[in-house]
Amino acid sequence: MIKARFVAVLATLLFAGTLAAQKQGKAPPKKDLQPEEIIKAFTAKESEFFDVWTQYYYRQVASIHVLAVDGAPSKEALTLVFEVVFNDNGTREVKLIERTGRLTNVMWTADDEDVITNFQPFALTSSDLPNYDLKYEGKERVDELDTYVFSVKPKSTKGDKLYFEGKIWVDNVDLQIVRTLGKVVPQPDPNVQFPAFETLRQLVDKKYWFPVWSHADSTLRFPDKNVHIEETITYEGFKRFSSSVIIKPIKK
Repeated sequence: MIKARFVAVLATLLFAGTLAAQKQGKAPPKKDLQPEEIIKAFTAKESEFFDVWTQYYYRQVASIHVLAVDGAPSKEALTLVFEVVFNDNGTREVKLIERTGRLTNVMWTADDEDVITNFQPFALTSSDLPNYDLKYEGKERVDELDTYVFSVKPKSTKGDKLYFEGKIWVDNVDLQIVRTLGKVVPQPDPNVQFPAFETLRQLVDKKYWFPVWSHADSTLRFPDKNVHIEETITYEGFKRFSSSVIIKPIKK
């Protein structure tokens, strides 16, 4: 499929750009780190990343395609465009500004929108770490980048909170997450299914590693049918928010 090849090429180009940017001015790789040291380092940087991420404007475009239903080809498509805006009081809000197309074989719900705007991209911060079990899987060469690989699984999925289950790739020099692959859990309702996403990060403002591309290609198995769905999310136009509010003393 032309579109599938395009997505694969786009992912390769994005990750190649990430690697090229990351290699500039790098220090030598840190040696002989234990998994616990790696985890402590990258979760601390994830905490910083998440705080900074919430201070940025950006546009998020989600394209959802139903490729097949029970093996029969489908051309259903839905595109959603979101913008992150900051209100006069400094609060952050994700607004849907454009919606085109429609889906009939699957329902796009508020839960789906919440996952792609609030949970995705996933950040494993120091405060989140106690909720997860991490297992060191070894080293992996990804193109020109040497990474540490960890599997991630929530210790418990009780309650209403959503968690991440999958794998993360941590750069062996900067000790930052550069790739994630996994899904949202729990999914106890067979009529509510979330696909697994691969997410790649890229350097923004020469110091922050932000997600720029997420992709899912999964067959969702509902009780009455199987739906092959593809979702691509891009993040663009990053610009850090700066308040124009000036506080002046009250004249008495």
